[in-house]
Amino acid sequence: MVSLRFLLFFLFVSSVYATIVSHDGRAITIDSHRRVLLSGSIHYPRSTPEMWPNLIKKGKEGGLDAIETYVFWNAHEPTRRQYDFSGKLDLIRFLKTIQDEGLYGVLRIGPYACAEWNYGGFPVWLHNIPGMVFRTTNKAFMDEMQNFTTMIVDMVKKENLFASQGGPIILAQIENEYGNVM
Repeated sequence: MVSLRFLLFFLFVSSVYATIVSHDGRAITIDSHRRVLLSGSIHYPRSTPEMWPNLIKKGKEGGLDAIETYVFWNAHEPTRRQYDFSGKLDLIRFLKTIQDEGLYGVLRIGPYACAEWNYGGFPVWLHNIPGMVFRTTNKAFMDEMQNFTTMIVDMVKKENLFASQGGPIILAQIENEYGNVM
């Protein structure tokens, strides 16, 4: 009887907290169900943390299933290896607010964002690195890009915010509008 209770508890916890996101060749599937998702963009640094719950709630009331957001590299790392995730740059708080409203999240990590954001989200200090060629596979760019994107992914994983961990993030994007010339 004890093991049956444990099994039922485990199945309940697994079904409540883990989400399986996949693609069946035709559509995104969430927990084996094809979905057409309606998403809207909220760029968290363009508003205050106090505004986030209401903005996200209005999106949900308007029929959205997901909120997508860019992670602006130059906002979070204005100086090389000096990071800011405070106030309106609190990515984790923003993602948890999406989760609190019961919506999915789409995390657009960059490194290039565009979004009518200064320099497309690239930190200006990248220009000071010898041999830097943006949006290519050159070592200087790849090293800096990998450092930032890995940090973001690790930060989000630590907070269990990916769907496979019970969080809201069902999709993550690396790069944006690739092929555009800077």
